[in-house]
Amino acid sequence: MSEKPSDGQPSESEIPDDVWEQFTRDTERDIRSSAPKEPSARARMVSERLREQDARGELPPGWRTGPAWQEVNGRAARRRKLWAVLGVPVAVAVALVALKPSLLPGDPFGAGESQAAEASPLPAETAAPTAAPGASDPERPTLDRPFAGSPAERWADGEAGIVLPETKAVGPVSEDRVEQALKLTKRLLVGANLDPKTVRGARPGAALSVLDPKQPELLGDLDTGLRSPSKEHDPVTLFSRFDPDEVRPAGTVIKTRGRMTFKKGSHGGVAVRADYTFVYPVVRADGPTEVARTIVRRVLDVELADPTRYRVTPGRLLLLNYDQEIGNSSCFVYDGYLHPRFPSSTSAGPAPSGPATDPYDRSKGIDHGDGDDCGTVTRT
Repeated sequence: MSEKPSDGQPSESEIPDDVWEQFTRDTERDIRSSAPKEPSARARMVSERLREQDARGELPPGWRTGPAWQEVNGRAARRRKLWAVLGVPVAVAVALVALKPSLLPGDPFGAGESQAAEASPLPAETAAPTAAPGASDPERPTLDRPFAGSPAERWADGEAGIVLPETKAVGPVSEDRVEQALKLTKRLLVGANLDPKTVRGARPGAALSVLDPKQPELLGDLDTGLRSPSKEHDPVTLFSRFDPDEVRPAGTVIKTRGRMTFKKGSHGGVAVRADYTFVYPVVRADGPTEVARTIVRRVLDVELADPTRYRVTPGRLLLLNYDQEIGNSSCFVYDGYLHPRFPSSTSAGPAPSGPATDPYDRSKGIDHGDGDDCGTVTRT
């Protein structure tokens, strides 16, 4: 005598034959596709090397020169299969939905919507954030996904991340002059931080061409830093430059996020403040394709002054102030380049003494504290 099914659990006779057949085919296909595969010889070799490095303690704890790898290298446990969470003794109808949610009309669980939200780019930043970005996925970056595990994965690419604010007249300064000042500021940011030649260590000619030559002391200091870098004249305080003999870009994309504001200037023109963060993925110039990221935040104050009242060059910017915060670059190295550290690098240099900093946190101003500190970054 057959057992009567409980409420909500249909018997086999209640399920049409075509549904059973479809369910059987789908289940067999899913099992085959999810069956574990033998790892390749290279994968086994890489895994063994990483285990040996970890056993020897060669994964550095991180400092201002590099990330706190104990924070970013761990992998979260993989999510269990939905059917494993629900358990085995479920009704066939429920199992059909669990394995094939597409059988239900619409998107009742919102899975597609949440995945799209995670992958979609963030809207442009129009005001200071109120908090740091949420926790990052611990996934390591790769050549295919150099921004994996980083908030920057949803940031805009390159120049697209420098969105000019809506222009309007400021006192006696016309709207056209305001627009000109904003465009010149963007040219300065692009030339100093996004120009491929600049990033690869060349002279940042495009950025220098925007600055007013009637600031001879400023341009003299910048030129000295580019020719003979030192602690007093370090070009990375304004320009993002990497040593081409040490690293090369991992792909062609630099992630960018920030904003511009403007107001009436002190030299009869319009003053612009630019606050932007740039994320650079790199690999070693002649080594393994291991990806590291350096994060640079820059805050610039410039002015397009009134040439009828001040001795300035028309169409050039006065650079009044510039500041920076750099995450994952060696401390106390003043050779004119940024020097990222890689996850597999052995610890070297001074022990970190400064505070831990989240380089993706744009909700706070740049706080240098003790200028001689070498602190840690919580993630890269």
